[in-house]
Amino acid sequence: MNISVKEITSVDKEVTLKANREELQPKFDKALKNYQGRINLPGFRPGKVPMSMVKKRFGNDIEIEEINKYIQEVFEKDIVEEHNPVGETQMIDFQWENDELEVVFKIGAKPEVELADLKKIKVNKMVHDVDDKEVQEEIERTLERQSNWEDVDAKVTKDHRVIVDVESLNHGDVDEDQTLDLRDEGTKDFLKALKGKKAGDVVEMSIPHGDHEDELKITLKKVQKPLKVKLDEEFIKKNSNGEASNEDEFKSFIKSRMQQYYDQTADDMFNNEVVSALVDAHSFEVPDAFVEQVKSSYVNQLKQQYGGNLPENFDEDSYKAEMTDQAKREAMWYFISQKLQETFEDIEIKPEDIDEFISIEAARYGATVDQLKGYYAQNPNMLESLRSSIRENKVLDKLQDEVKITELDKDAYRKYQEKKEKKKK
Repeated sequence: MNISVKEITSVDKEVTLKANREELQPKFDKALKNYQGRINLPGFRPGKVPMSMVKKRFGNDIEIEEINKYIQEVFEKDIVEEHNPVGETQMIDFQWENDELEVVFKIGAKPEVELADLKKIKVNKMVHDVDDKEVQEEIERTLERQSNWEDVDAKVTKDHRVIVDVESLNHGDVDEDQTLDLRDEGTKDFLKALKGKKAGDVVEMSIPHGDHEDELKITLKKVQKPLKVKLDEEFIKKNSNGEASNEDEFKSFIKSRMQQYYDQTADDMFNNEVVSALVDAHSFEVPDAFVEQVKSSYVNQLKQQYGGNLPENFDEDSYKAEMTDQAKREAMWYFISQKLQETFEDIEIKPEDIDEFISIEAARYGATVDQLKGYYAQNPNMLESLRSSIRENKVLDKLQDEVKITELDKDAYRKYQEKKEKKKK
């Protein structure tokens, strides 16, 4: 056996494994003998099939099976222990010809990361304190969302909902009893055509559709107005899960939930910002094998979104090519995060950290803590993924004390985000 290594880049290597029949023959002989003892062929007693016949009929398949086992053993024992590859190792060549075996792997090596000066990393963070006006507006929206609708004999305005039949004059098909809430931005074309009309009226209109316009005939069947529910004790208890019983308590409940939402949103956006800033502040090569692993994870996520199967005619190769830049940045962050975990002295996972994480996940997915603990106990890989998530969260929390943060109010932060999006385009 011979193993040689070719450096492609500082983080990408080609490992070539060579062996010959003389080295592999003992494995072939042992496998053939085991197979001879188990095989049943017509005309022969079990275990008594001549070896010459076993070799002739099954020898090639048995040899290939043993070669694959041998390659796996050598890879795990010699290559993994020596090179500690990262990412999705690829077998890029396999040859078994003239009693000579040659296999070529492409493996990734962990890059050397020299951390940038964290004190020079600048990150914007949104800071927002919910005020009483916002609380009242949220209560009004909640009352409106749960309102009932009543039919009215009135002319259509922007405050109404209408029930209509929509006939396409281009194609002739009819969609009956369609509900249009004219308060929504998406119904502005219908509002323009129906404003001032009453139930029973018929209106023809055009709406843009790609490179042409759809001609529609609208039959207005009902005009409805919202019948707002009352902010009474029953409503308050229902919408606070029993935590509030009067209007003041309900306002405090809503304010607390809104503040939690803004605080969490601010933290999530900060995490995205600081990750992006740190990736931009570093320059190092990432192994192709690791980038390929990240891209494969994107495909798996898509499969989950589509119920386990990708859409018909989905071009996986094109999709992966489109996601290459994003995958490289994610790979860079992974190695930066690993370096930060080594650098920060207090990145230690305690039992209470796991309990807290599982409690949050249980609340998010509507499961019990015991159910999730049981799930993680039965899935060791998921438990390690959980630990990785906790470690990364600890790193991100620590970075809030390490980088230079500029606090922006909600409006200023929105403008900053809009400006950043324009630059991307």
